[in-house]
Amino acid sequence: MSDRPSIPSGPVAVVYNPIKVDIARVKAAIEAAAARAGVASLMWFETTVENEGQQQTRDAVAAGATLVIAAGGDGTVRAVAEAVRDTDAVLAILPSGTGNLLARNIGITHSSVEVACAIAFEGATRAIDIGLAVTTGVHGEKKEHTFLVMVGLGIDAAMIANTRPRLKRRVGWLAYVDAGFRALPRAQKVRVGYALDDGEPRSAHVSTILVANCGTLPGNIVLIPDALVDDGMLDIAIMQPKSMFGWLMIWRKVTWENRVLRKTALGQRIIRITDRAVRTELSYLRSGSVQLTVEVPEPFELDGDGFGEVVAVDLTVHRRGLKVRVPSAV
Repeated sequence: MSDRPSIPSGPVAVVYNPIKVDIARVKAAIEAAAARAGVASLMWFETTVENEGQQQTRDAVAAGATLVIAAGGDGTVRAVAEAVRDTDAVLAILPSGTGNLLARNIGITHSSVEVACAIAFEGATRAIDIGLAVTTGVHGEKKEHTFLVMVGLGIDAAMIANTRPRLKRRVGWLAYVDAGFRALPRAQKVRVGYALDDGEPRSAHVSTILVANCGTLPGNIVLIPDALVDDGMLDIAIMQPKSMFGWLMIWRKVTWENRVLRKTALGQRIIRITDRAVRTELSYLRSGSVQLTVEVPEPFELDGDGFGEVVAVDLTVHRRGLKVRVPSAV
């Protein structure tokens, strides 16, 4: 649950991506919101290609920041969250860029910088889960990453790898649709081994497997409707369509059934009747930890960004390990 609204008790830091945001507008909005909240001390940190925000955030916290505002895309938000999670500082989000994945799942608007600034300074503070992914690369090298929304192996990772950067800058999320249409005809199913909570290993021949902390994506897609951002669990979606018709069934489920029908008693009865047909195409699991392995290196994506090829991924969740600003309920 959210706490009552509170004003930052110390300095506020802004970690911003100069490529993703209109910095003049962001500065004006933040300074106005800070003045209304009575916050006198603002610190500004610009991200770079070499450092997406982790070190800037650590520097901000070391300088006394109690609130760190991430102004940029999903990569900037993830970088700031990675550095904030082991501190007493709170993360606020000024979403920009393509996906705004975490912002969408916790109710932060991506259409108004001014409203997002008001939430940052005068919203409520909520503790949410943060995912941890340890990847094993092609040569056995291990790397640790945090994730806020979901990770994936299979066609979704190939789709992200196929996304044209210039098109993404121009049309945003629609660039993923373009990449999907180009990746789908060539996509091969992947044999994925998986184990839940250190249980017995299982395997599946999948088009993609997604492990999520929360389940809403852009484009009115509710991929995993029961995923909660603070339940200490990871939700797994396994997609195994046998044909293009199978993909259409999955699309219908995530854009219509999960988003609309399940909200009413009649809709839930309809889902119970039709769900058996789609269950073999899209199935859901839930676990506190997940171990994934593949027979040959496969592309891996995390919160909508590609992270190269891996042969294994170990996933866990730190329950309510990240404090974030959200819209106030009071």
